[in-house]
Amino acid sequence: MARPLRISYPGAIYHITSRGNEKRAVFKDDQDRLTFLNILERAGKRYNWLCHAYCLMKNHYHLLIETPDGNISLGMRHLNGVYTQAFNRRHKRVGHLFQGRYKAIVLQKDSHLLEVCRYTVLNPVRAHIIDHPEQWRWSSYRAAAGRGKAHPCLTTDWVLGQFGSKRRFAEKEYRAFVKEGIGRKTIKDDIKAQSILGEDDFVNTLKDYIKGYRDIAEIPKSQRYMDRPELNDIFTAEVITRRSWRDKKVVDAVNKYGYTQREIAVFLGMHFTSISRIMREKG
Repeated sequence: MARPLRISYPGAIYHITSRGNEKRAVFKDDQDRLTFLNILERAGKRYNWLCHAYCLMKNHYHLLIETPDGNISLGMRHLNGVYTQAFNRRHKRVGHLFQGRYKAIVLQKDSHLLEVCRYTVLNPVRAHIIDHPEQWRWSSYRAAAGRGKAHPCLTTDWVLGQFGSKRRFAEKEYRAFVKEGIGRKTIKDDIKAQSILGEDDFVNTLKDYIKGYRDIAEIPKSQRYMDRPELNDIFTAEVITRRSWRDKKVVDAVNKYGYTQREIAVFLGMHFTSISRIMREKG
């Protein structure tokens, strides 16, 4: 089974999703959802988490979690594990509830957290379950919009603080902000290597956290080598014109940067067997 890359450090913020095994429901009714939020509250206190937004769907959930102590793996093991036990007891079942490992995308706070909070609460709208996020009880929207009481697992201070110091005004601006997001492109278009959402300088600050994972084959290459150069930067016009240089760069592209031989063959307009021969002779 593929193993996702886990970038963890004090102060990291994540967009977390976890889906039901075989796409089955992880929340069968409102009692399940309330149980989950109560467990999330306890996990937040135990691991010093801040939850900036959430949305509980039927077969998956979304969380925006800030980890001042850099302990996302410990907290998620607790959250999913304790909830699975509670769900299984209540519904008289056994076995896994969630599909494999949860997905955690590291966010740049100043530039992307607010946008991902909006993306999170708009999930039921994009799924055509409701027309407006206020109609979905099981997200953080109503609390941040001033339309309902916040569950103790949630903090709205940072989100509302982006819209003003006076709460009523901030709530109004938040409502307008979320409404503007309906129909816009999703954040998926901007995620780098399935793991990071932020500006280039933010991605560069995380390179040292990635290096230690490069030899773990279970982690997808797109994540282990997210800081690698593009193929057109490796195979410059000058390199391509000199066979010895080109062959050396072919070996580097495979061994140092994790590109597949087929990717290189397509880029260079060469047959796959030619790339394979270069790797046998030079690699």
